[in-house]
Amino acid sequence: MGDTTLKRSLGLWAIVGLGLGYMTPTIVFDTFGIVSEETNGVVPLAYLTALMVMLFTAISYGKMVQVFPSAGSAYTYTRETMNPHLGFLVGWAALLDYILLPMVNALIIRIYMVSVFPSVPAWIWVVTYVAAVTAINVWSMGKTSNLNSLLVVFEIVLIGAFIVLAFIKLSQGMGQGTIFTTDPLFHSNVQLGAVLTGATVVCFSFIGFDAVTMYAEEAVDKKTLPRAIMLTVFIGGAIFFVAGYFAQALFPDISGFKVTDDTLPEIGLYVGGTLFQLIFLAGAFAATVASGLASHASVSRLLYVMGRNGVLPKRLFGYVHPKFRTPAFNVILVGVVSLLAIAPSLELISSFINFGALIAFTFVNLSVIAYFIFRQKRYKTGKDLFSYLVMPILGAASTGILWANLQADALIGGIVWVIIGFFYLLFQTKFFKIKTADFAFEDADRNTSL
Repeated sequence: MGDTTLKRSLGLWAIVGLGLGYMTPTIVFDTFGIVSEETNGVVPLAYLTALMVMLFTAISYGKMVQVFPSAGSAYTYTRETMNPHLGFLVGWAALLDYILLPMVNALIIRIYMVSVFPSVPAWIWVVTYVAAVTAINVWSMGKTSNLNSLLVVFEIVLIGAFIVLAFIKLSQGMGQGTIFTTDPLFHSNVQLGAVLTGATVVCFSFIGFDAVTMYAEEAVDKKTLPRAIMLTVFIGGAIFFVAGYFAQALFPDISGFKVTDDTLPEIGLYVGGTLFQLIFLAGAFAATVASGLASHASVSRLLYVMGRNGVLPKRLFGYVHPKFRTPAFNVILVGVVSLLAIAPSLELISSFINFGALIAFTFVNLSVIAYFIFRQKRYKTGKDLFSYLVMPILGAASTGILWANLQADALIGGIVWVIIGFFYLLFQTKFFKIKTADFAFEDADRNTSL
């Protein structure tokens, strides 16, 4: 069992597809009403602001994944560049974010299916969906990637169809009545604080580029990871911005929506009629399944890294199935947790997601400084100072601005989760009398064996 490793089977575009699947591009329509209300009608500006923040952090991820080509993401980088105990707490905080996303997808599926089949008990849809996603993830990472790619292509095609229909509707006088308008980006009632609040709401949509680093040990060529990260951010950000622009141009305010918490069904109806609404819902369903596959795979690999290195019980969390070459125990555990989607509301779960994401983003930027400036002494040229100090400082500062706009319930809940992790760390290290386990990086060639 100790010699069984993750299988290197993912190319550049397969990884980008997993990242985009994680980001769920159609989420821009689900949250449109919420973000439009928060920003007073400048949804694309909120996405553009979030994209600028994410670009700084994406560059930092690209630097760190080359130095530490191991699954684990922010947990790995903080642990190796700063302190193992701090690394654990960062990983613990990020774990909240990662482990809730599969549950959110299961909950969304429950909402979709109950709306179509109200007489069927909700728990049946949750159990069926979770069982299917869990089985696919246990079976093969390659199968997960292939199915995810098909679903991502489907949803992108549907977003393209929406843009074409929006183009026609705007030409016919709907909404702003013009295709080219600056109102979705700026108007007299725009306030910076409101835009930042909106950017905080949508920043979780970019988590896909962070999840990309989880596949470092399953990439055919680890050198493709920085490119995959940047492509995921740019492609995802472009989709969010363009779709948000056309949606905002069509619906300058949300007074015409009956349900503002999830506006996707009504957007599809108003733009293309009943038939397109059904197709649009099918695309949203596909997007949710794609995100479920990717998020389920990612959190299971975060648990695998923490288990492989003894931070969590190694026998369970560090286990790789000898036949399927996947972290089967972790995949099943995430499935069990996702079953909790039977009861709670979407708002209750999603309110905590940004906490873990912003923790991870902040410490990845700080890890660049810790490694390149303090350890490697890369500060003797202006180029190095800009690359390894100025850029990550801007990244950390920009995520800090989003921190200031977190909702109180997300902040309180996240802090409680971190406190639980701190007490677990005290128990594990016997009140810091012993060190947490060190990372033992796998040989790249060894990982390519079948």
